[in-house]
This record gives sequence, C-alpha cells and structure tokens, in this order.
Amino acid sequence: MSQNDVEMIKRIYASFNARDIDAVLAVLSDDVAWANGMDGGHVHGRQAVRDYWTRQWAVISPHVEPVAFQETQDGAIAVEVIQSVFDLDGRPLEGQAHGLKDKTVTHIFRIEGDKIVRFDIGDAL
Repeated sequence: MSQNDVEMIKRIYASFNARDIDAVLAVLSDDVAWANGMDGGHVHGRQAVRDYWTRQWAVISPHVEPVAFQETQDGAIAVEVIQSVFDLDGRPLEGQAHGLKDKTVTHIFRIEGDKIVRFDIGDAL
C-alpha cells in the first residue's frame, strides 16, 4: 500500500464529507464499480456514482471518518471507517428505513494506476 494511495483515499473522504462530488469523481475510473450502501449491489461508472450520491444527499447527510488503513492479501486497501448518518437538518437519524446507519464499517478500495476501479463495503475490520 503506497502512501500516495492512502493520501488519495483520505482526500476522497474529505471531499465526500464536503459534498465535493467532482473531486471524488476525478480519481475514479470511467467504469468504476461502486458499492451502493443504500440499496445494495453496485453502481457502474462515474455518472452513476454522481446520481447515487445526489439521490442519497437529498434524503440524508452521511459523514465518514477513516480511522485505520490496511492492505489486504490481494493488494486492495481496506479502510476502517466510522460512518455517521444525519437527517438534512444535522440531527442523528432514528427509525431509518434505508440501509445506512451509524456504525463502523470497512471500505475496500481497488486501485489501478492512479484511479479507483472498485469500491466495496464490508463489516468492521
């Protein structure tokens, strides 16, 4: 795991939390496979990621904070993340009907060259 990859991933989280979609999309491959944390499965391609986040941010306000980085046996980067989900007024959610909630999860990034080609969500490390 290179320090450049870790720094890129940290910037992705900061950009996501700032709702700067374009900064995140700039480091995704054209045909990226991105985990859909609300509905399950994956969305494919940059425009699909943009659409997913736009839809997500219209109903909730998630915040993700990376706390640990680890290289997996197959060369991916696993990031332990504290995920907090708020309503659009900044209040913690209660009685959620979607798949997102406050918890610690693992985000797994697969990188080729300087682009993320796949993003998955798993249980905590």
